[in-house]
Amino acid sequence: MPGKEENLNPSEKPPREATAEARQTSRPTVDDSKTSRLVNHFTEDIRPSMFAELQLVILTFCTGMQAPFCRQDATTFPDYHCFASNQTGNTVFLCLALILPNLNGETFITSNIGMALGLFLGAGWLTGQLSHIIGPRTRWWLILCNLLQTCLVLGAAWVQYRYGVKDQGPAALGVVGLLAFAAGSQVVQSRSLCMTEISTTMATAAWVDLVIDQRLLALKNRPRTRRVAFLSALVAGSLVGALIYREVGSPTAIAVSGGGKLLVTIMYLFSPSEKKQQEQSPV
Repeated sequence: MPGKEENLNPSEKPPREATAEARQTSRPTVDDSKTSRLVNHFTEDIRPSMFAELQLVILTFCTGMQAPFCRQDATTFPDYHCFASNQTGNTVFLCLALILPNLNGETFITSNIGMALGLFLGAGWLTGQLSHIIGPRTRWWLILCNLLQTCLVLGAAWVQYRYGVKDQGPAALGVVGLLAFAAGSQVVQSRSLCMTEISTTMATAAWVDLVIDQRLLALKNRPRTRRVAFLSALVAGSLVGALIYREVGSPTAIAVSGGGKLLVTIMYLFSPSEKKQQEQSPV
């Protein structure tokens, strides 16, 4: 009827217009959607996968490259007479230092051993305990841990470039401490990703578990394959690190190792997540 729309209350709108406006209001903006996806991505849990195995193998290679210095492991022992990641050796040497202090400075350097063992355990404790609170496989947490480890390793390389390689003194303690703290935090990751076969540092248990495996020659044996990959990466990294150490010195080898850790940090951005696995699995 004429004049019907004129009698409507100005605050009231035709049904079609009200529905369209409500739909437009409830629709999330593009920026909000992107932010939500980004937050979800970084808060997802990374799942154990072949991609994660590759990351741990690369970290193992980087650990081997640092070994000739203090057994981080191809560069540290010749330079600092201690182990940055192999705490079995440090524990034994520390006991020897208590009984045979005359060996200090020849077979080992007590101050370097104490620094390496203390900061390795401290980093493992701090990273492990915070992982219980945050979530051991949360993407942003793993990225942050690896980024910190990368900075520590590159910091050790910078100290060597700046002050040279000396087996004792503040510079030596600084390099050993930085590498040991990075190693302690790194070891926690293999536990977090449920891949204890790739510890990224200690080879003794891997060798023993490999040779006593009942299915050692089986075609499909994932734990065996992980141990072989771990040990191969550690040996290859040690050989490459020793070669770089001989040709251009330990600072370069440590810097290259830090570059490898940075690569793993970036790779965590693309690691498959638990959420994606659940979405893809059939109901």
